[in-house]
Amino acid sequence: MSDILLTIDGKEVRAKEGMTVLNAAQSSGIFIPTLCHHEKLEPYGGCRICTVEVESRGRTNYVASCLYPVEKNLVVRTRSEKIDKIRKVLIELLLAHAPDSPQLLEMAKEYGAKSVRFGKEPSFCVLCGLCVRYCAEVKKKNAIAFVDQGPKREINFIPEIASKECWNCKECFPLCPTSYLQAAYVLTQGLVGFKNS
Repeated sequence: MSDILLTIDGKEVRAKEGMTVLNAAQSSGIFIPTLCHHEKLEPYGGCRICTVEVESRGRTNYVASCLYPVEKNLVVRTRSEKIDKIRKVLIELLLAHAPDSPQLLEMAKEYGAKSVRFGKEPSFCVLCGLCVRYCAEVKKKNAIAFVDQGPKREINFIPEIASKECWNCKECFPLCPTSYLQAAYVLTQGLVGFKNS
């Protein structure tokens, strides 16, 4: 299988078939910020912070680099005025939910994002899905899941499974980009409610 040649930020990059733009960039030492990506998990594309500009066959698009497959002669830009603007708005939206997240505050500095642009709705969860996906894909336990849809969507521990699995595991806690203390709190509340029901 031959390598695929593409250009990222003016640098020629060799990638294997099946790699994403994010994989190709990372393997060449080119940084693209992410929140919901983890090397042990299937690509998800939930946060869109990894948005890049791609040019292929004369057309330009803005895509999530963690999902977009490499292709021959693809031209990728990881930073531009438009990309920075997209990331800034996304970070500001996420800061409304997790205003004290160290990871988000670091990104906010880089992109000039302000935490006051959108009304605060502190839930401490940005729905990156890292905990849900890690528990399902790596641990194969499914002790935590997304519940509801749209603006009511949130993550919750499944008490019947979590009461047996989570106290001795907690591997998902440090994955949380907002605060794994919040994850511990949600787990505790879920299990206390389960015992009292």
